[in-house]
Amino acid sequence: MNATLVRLLCFAGALLLFGALEYRWPWRPEPGWRHKSVNLGMIVLGNIGTRLAVPISLVEVAILVRRHGLGLLHLVSLPGILTVIVGVVLLDLLIYGQHMAFHYIPVLWRLHRVHHTDPSLDVTTGVRFHPLEIIVSTLIKGAAIFLLGIMPLAVAVFEVVLNVSSVFNHANLRLPGFLERLLRLFIVTPGMHRVHHSAVSGELNHNFGFNFSWWDRLFRTYLGRSRAPEAVMPVGLPGRVGDHPGFAALLLLPFRRS
Repeated sequence: MNATLVRLLCFAGALLLFGALEYRWPWRPEPGWRHKSVNLGMIVLGNIGTRLAVPISLVEVAILVRRHGLGLLHLVSLPGILTVIVGVVLLDLLIYGQHMAFHYIPVLWRLHRVHHTDPSLDVTTGVRFHPLEIIVSTLIKGAAIFLLGIMPLAVAVFEVVLNVSSVFNHANLRLPGFLERLLRLFIVTPGMHRVHHSAVSGELNHNFGFNFSWWDRLFRTYLGRSRAPEAVMPVGLPGRVGDHPGFAALLLLPFRRS
C-alpha cells in the first residue's frame, strides 16, 4: 500500500479516536468548530504547499539514498529490524532538536509561534502549523535522511508515529493520574505537552519532545508541571490568551511584529 495513503489513514483514524476520547473525558470545555476548522485548514494548505515546494516525498528520498548506498548508516552492518529502530530513534531526536531550534532562532520562531497562539488545545492543535514551517521541517528531515542513510521503512513508520503522537499529545484529554504517570515514562502525554503550551512565563521552553519523552529528561528540558494549577493554567502565548485569530491572520502572523 502507498506510504502516503497509510499515513493519511492513520492520521484520520487518530483524529477521530482521540477526538472522541477528548469529547468524553475533556481537560477543559471543548472549543468551537470554527477553531477546529481554522486548524484543519492550516494542515490542508501546508500539505499542498509542501507538495508544490518539495515534489519528492521523504520516503522517496530514503529509497534513492538506499539505492545508491548513501549515508552514515550504510557504513555499519545492522540487522534490518535494528536499522529501522535506530532510524526511528534518530529521526525522533532530530525532531526534538528541530523543535528547540524553532523556539530559539528568531526567524524560525516567527513561523512556529502560529502553533503557540492557540489558546484552546485539542486534537486539531496538533496540525496547526504555518505552511512555511511544514516546508522547512520537511527540508530538514530530508537532509537528515540523506546524511544518515535512514531506511525507507523507518521513515514511513516515523512519519505515521509523528502524526499520531502530535494528535494525541495535543488532545484536550484528561488521563487518569496513574496512566498519565506511567505513559510519561516513555512517551509524551497530553499532560506533559500542555506544559509546553503554558502561557506562564518561560514554561513554553520546556518539554520539546513529540514522541519519546526521554529526550527532555536527558537534555534537562523536562518540566513536570506548570507553576499555575492545572485547572486554571493559561495556554497560548502570553498576552494572547483567549484570542482566536482567523485563517488569514494566522497566515500573516509570521510577517507581523511580535
